[in-house]
Amino acid sequence: MRILIPVIALTVLAVPGFTQFPKEAPGKLDAKRVTAGTYSVDTPHTLVSWAVDHMGFNDYFGLFGGATGSMTLDPAHPNATKLSIEVPISGLTTTNPKLNTHLSSPDFFDVGKFATAKFVSTMVMVKGTSAMIHGDLTLHGVTKPITLNAKFTGAGTSLPMAGSKATVGFRANGTIKRSDFGMGAFVPLVSDAVELKISVAFEK
Repeated sequence: MRILIPVIALTVLAVPGFTQFPKEAPGKLDAKRVTAGTYSVDTPHTLVSWAVDHMGFNDYFGLFGGATGSMTLDPAHPNATKLSIEVPISGLTTTNPKLNTHLSSPDFFDVGKFATAKFVSTMVMVKGTSAMIHGDLTLHGVTKPITLNAKFTGAGTSLPMAGSKATVGFRANGTIKRSDFGMGAFVPLVSDAVELKISVAFEK
C-alpha cells in the first residue's frame, strides 16, 4: 500500500488536466450539438468489426483498426453529407495470430497487393438521427456498391487532453459478400455473407 499510493499520485500528476475531468461525459445524444464543417476520422477511437458464420457452428469475429478519412456535413442539409474512409488491411486482428497471417495471405485479403479498403459515399438519406449511406466499397481490388445503416450516437467537445475538438460519433452496420470481392472460393463452408459493424468518431 505504501508503494501503491505514490504510484497513483504520480500517475495523476503525469496526465495533464486529470484532476479537471468533468463530472459527466462530454458527448451527448443531442443533434443540436453538431456543427457544420469538415471532420477527420478519430483513428484511435474508430473500429470496424466483421463476423462470418463458422461452418454452421458459431459466429467468428475480427476487427480492423487504423481507419482514416473525412466527413463533410451541414446539419441544415444532412443529405448533402460526404464521407470517405480508408482502412488498412494490415490492421486486421483476430484472437488467433496464425489466422491473422493466413487472412493477410493471397488466399484471402492478399495484403501485399491490396493494402487498403476504401469506402466513398454516393448518397446519404437522413431521417432523424438515422441514415442510409449508399456508397462504393473498394476491397481486394474490386469496387462494389454497398449500403450502411447508420445511427448518430453523440456530439460535443473532447476533453482538453484530447485537444478540445468538436467531435461527433456514429455506429453503422451492413452486410457484404466475400464472393463479390473475389474472396469466396477459399473455405466455402464459412458463410459468404460478412456482417460489418462500425463504430466511428470524427473530429473537426
